[in-house]
Amino acid sequence: MNILQGKHKAILTCWKKITKIVIGGTISIIFLIQIISGCSSMGSDLEDKRIKKYSTSNNYDVKNEKFVNRKSGIIEKMTKENMSVSVILDFLKKRKGSAPDRLLPQLKPNMENFLKPSKDLKTIWFGHSSFLLNMDGIIILVDPVFSGAAAPVKFLVRRFQAPALSLEELPEIDYVLISHDHYDHLDMDSIKFFRDKNTQFITPLGVGAHLEGWGIEPKRIIEKDWWEETSLEKIKFIATPAQHFSGRGLFDRNCTLWASWVIQSENNNIYFSGDSGYDIHFKNIGAKYGPFDVAFLESGQYNKNWKQVHMLPTQAAQAYRDLKAKKYFPVHWGMFVLSTHTWYDPIKQLFKISKQHGLNLIVPKLGQIVNLSKDFNNEYWWESRTVILQQRERKQFVSLHE
Repeated sequence: MNILQGKHKAILTCWKKITKIVIGGTISIIFLIQIISGCSSMGSDLEDKRIKKYSTSNNYDVKNEKFVNRKSGIIEKMTKENMSVSVILDFLKKRKGSAPDRLLPQLKPNMENFLKPSKDLKTIWFGHSSFLLNMDGIIILVDPVFSGAAAPVKFLVRRFQAPALSLEELPEIDYVLISHDHYDHLDMDSIKFFRDKNTQFITPLGVGAHLEGWGIEPKRIIEKDWWEETSLEKIKFIATPAQHFSGRGLFDRNCTLWASWVIQSENNNIYFSGDSGYDIHFKNIGAKYGPFDVAFLESGQYNKNWKQVHMLPTQAAQAYRDLKAKKYFPVHWGMFVLSTHTWYDPIKQLFKISKQHGLNLIVPKLGQIVNLSKDFNNEYWWESRTVILQQRERKQFVSLHE
């Protein structure tokens, strides 16, 4: 028996080594393809003068030349403890329900109505974390990803469907707001579209280097550290903490900062979480800048193995309460497969939690114009698709066990 156990252990050890080589080789090939085809989408390295400027930030580790979270080493600990070969292999599995089996309901927004002068706060969600704001007549585009994929190569992380509006159909954008430099939040082609426009960009520290590399003039870029603010026209943008990480290539982990954002005007006060695990920053932000009219909170792509960087549904609900927000607008779901849950699980879980804790959820269809200054009636548009998928899974289960 001991001999057999020893053989099994040796085989398992060998398999793990082979798997690591295969996974590492696959990742290397992907990035090699990108390099050969022109690696501009990976962004730009930070110059010494930029690094020197960031060295005064409380969130910057001068010795390692990296930005850090409030909890030092939390990402490294997560990677070491939870991101094993078996977890990576499990993540790579193809799952039923991870993507919808047909196009999600999507509306073509009437932009004349969206742009009509008003004190009301209006928004259009394009899926994941991309959305448009009309805030006191100022048009703000948040984390725009209009490309067909959220990855350095176009055959990975494909979007479920085309956005409700193309870049060419967008109105004149006053400001583009970026939370961090991951591909599902910072898209090269979407940014390059604005090279010849008058649009200004607001980003966390370091992200501006990517934008400059893609042809955006430095004078049109404003970079902010956590708790720093900038007032532009009638709008104030305040960079606030998040618990996450950054990087677009193999060797630039945490070389740029990640952030959440408070956006204030005379009539409105909103919060956008960017990507973040749960920590005390939500309560601190709520105490300093709340209550918020609405919180756009990341509410998808979660997994217990990486809860340090993406909140579980119960944590997101607690963040909403910490922020003292009146309305909860879930983002970071509904367009890409970046975790192991079904595409509809985030909303299913949030409405379940809402029955217990009274979350004021706003879940519009893609492209739907939402007046956030008024009450919103959810149409539960996702349920017909979840039922279809669940029925199909049930039939398959029954057929296998008959």
